Amino acid sequence: MISPFAADPSAVRGAITPLITPFTEAGELDLTAIPRLIDWQLARGTHGISVGGSTGEPTSQTVAERIEVMRAAASAIGDRVPFLPGTGTALMAETLELTAEAERLGAAAALVVTPYYGRAQQDGLYSWYARVAAEFPDLPIILYNVPVRAAVDIHPATVGKLRRAHPNIVGIKETTRDFEHVSYVLNEAGTDFIALSGIELLCYPMLCLGGRGHLSCVGNFAPEPAARLYDAFTAGDHDTARSLHYQLHALVDAAFAETNPVPVKWIMHHLGLLASEHAREPLAPLSQTGQTKVRALLADSPHVNLTVGPARMAGAGGG
Repeated sequence: MISPFAADPSAVRGAITPLITPFTEAGELDLTAIPRLIDWQLARGTHGISVGGSTGEPTSQTVAERIEVMRAAASAIGDRVPFLPGTGTALMAETLELTAEAERLGAAAALVVTPYYGRAQQDGLYSWYARVAAEFPDLPIILYNVPVRAAVDIHPATVGKLRRAHPNIVGIKETTRDFEHVSYVLNEAGTDFIALSGIELLCYPMLCLGGRGHLSCVGNFAPEPAARLYDAFTAGDHDTARSLHYQLHALVDAAFAETNPVPVKWIMHHLGLLASEHAREPLAPLSQTGQTKVRALLADSPHVNLTVGPARMAGAGGG
């Protein structure tokens, strides 16, 4: 059954968890963990699920593996919340293959990262996104601007030009600490353009500018505060939203104690959410120094209790 949220950009809002990709200790996909993780997420208020973003280690997977993950996630989500899969790569043919699968699976929109490593000029980025949009005219496309990983920044003028030329380019995920960038994007593309924060401590400020929500890696192990922040904001309870914003500081520092998603997976393993904390090469396990830092940061958190240990959920991540 196709999701009621299929090709519906109006459904893309709130706290959308960019799900980690679970692996076994041997480094194989652990597809059986995905439904349990999604059930656990949705029971805690998460408004949507994404896979294939930076937190999901897409560059360490084959296209076939990424499609397996997308299918497992779409099946687990069903008709409960919108599905926002990441479908971009540095190769157009792969991007088109993944985006076609997202459309077939009933995605609310496809999240397409700027092609990384090649350092494309703005004309190249325009042509790239224009082609993806033209190939899938009935599928909403959300640009994914992440210059720290892609080594290129999609300029606000380019975003505005794309939006005016292609009605199905409906939004952008901004993973940049240049907070002026999103303001210029909305000025160029229109304030109805979907703006999603990919920087955890800009989730609340983004909403104040008219943003639609956030994709926060912290949501993998602490989905409730990420979702409650959005819910409080939209209810007009700014005191609660601001309070949750500041409560997220320690969680964010823990999540980025080393390269994402290494600390996130370590935390999830120690909460009993993952059987293995394995992150694929070239990522290394969380160092002893990193473990000490994470434990100290989370020691007083009202949202995460590492003392329960991995055995608490004993492979039942849907608890």
